[in-house]
Amino acid sequence: MITFSAATGEAAAKVSLKMQGKSGPHEIRTVKRDFLLQTLENDLPKGTIRYSSKIVAIEEDGNVTVVHLADGSIIRTKVLIGCDGVNSVVAKWLGLPKPILSGRTATRGLAEYPAGHGFGPEILQFIGQGFRSGVLPCSDTSVYWNYTWYPSPADGDAEETVAKMRGHVLDKLRAAKIPAAALDVIQRSEMSDVVSSPLRFRWPLALLRRGSITRGGVCVAGDALHPMTPELGQGGCSALEDGVVLARCLGEAFAAGGGAGHEEVRAALGKYAEARRWRSIQLITAAYVVGFIQQSNNVVVKFLRDKFLSPLLAKTLVAMADYDCGTL
Repeated sequence: MITFSAATGEAAAKVSLKMQGKSGPHEIRTVKRDFLLQTLENDLPKGTIRYSSKIVAIEEDGNVTVVHLADGSIIRTKVLIGCDGVNSVVAKWLGLPKPILSGRTATRGLAEYPAGHGFGPEILQFIGQGFRSGVLPCSDTSVYWNYTWYPSPADGDAEETVAKMRGHVLDKLRAAKIPAAALDVIQRSEMSDVVSSPLRFRWPLALLRRGSITRGGVCVAGDALHPMTPELGQGGCSALEDGVVLARCLGEAFAAGGGAGHEEVRAALGKYAEARRWRSIQLITAAYVVGFIQQSNNVVVKFLRDKFLSPLLAKTLVAMADYDCGTL
């Protein structure tokens, strides 16, 4: 990973993603979201996933959790795992506060190069000038890009349409010291492959209590548990960690004695909450701090970032990914 100053165009930090970690050499995997979801779905029995099933209400009936869906149907379940994203209905039911706005917006896109893009297997990141941007090859023919910034009235109608947003991003990057190859990635993106959204995160202190993550036979995972800003690149990764830990805890509970009653399930979810609480707090906090420093226009922060902090920030990204959640 190479981090460049958007003001000077010079490399501010370079970190190998193949360095030795606690559990072996690091590696980076880039997978399109739809490919990941399809792969996970293919390992489930047909009909397991039920689409367009928005939750409108949750209630407890003894040791059973009753889920009311928008289509009027009702599901009674021993275990309810809320993986319903940043605006999680399950998290709200548990009493977790809504994620708060970070004050920044992120635009992301994907460019296709049928004949090959020519980028090496590395992340190129550009920081400073009030924004953070980067490009990352996903395969020999596709490149992912991102751009985060602090919206202001001076941006005008940039967020009105995808086309205007892409134009806004290109204008900002052309005014900085960004290589032509990185600009070409954005120019090449199809409109359907560009998305933009405000960045939100959950206040870390909200996760200090185990009871905020689980109650009875209910818990949360993924963005419903730890929505964070994207600087660490650990949003989807940490959700997979949640899945491994949760499956292990529930698996042990159901395997003991040939089945699991309400108390066994509650204890298993409590064990999961304890295992994921501090990891979630660390990820949310580190992502926010890294993003703030990388994008700040404060004179003192800029000086410290350009002179001393850039290598530390780059190593923080690698260090936060160096985590072993165990096996199933």
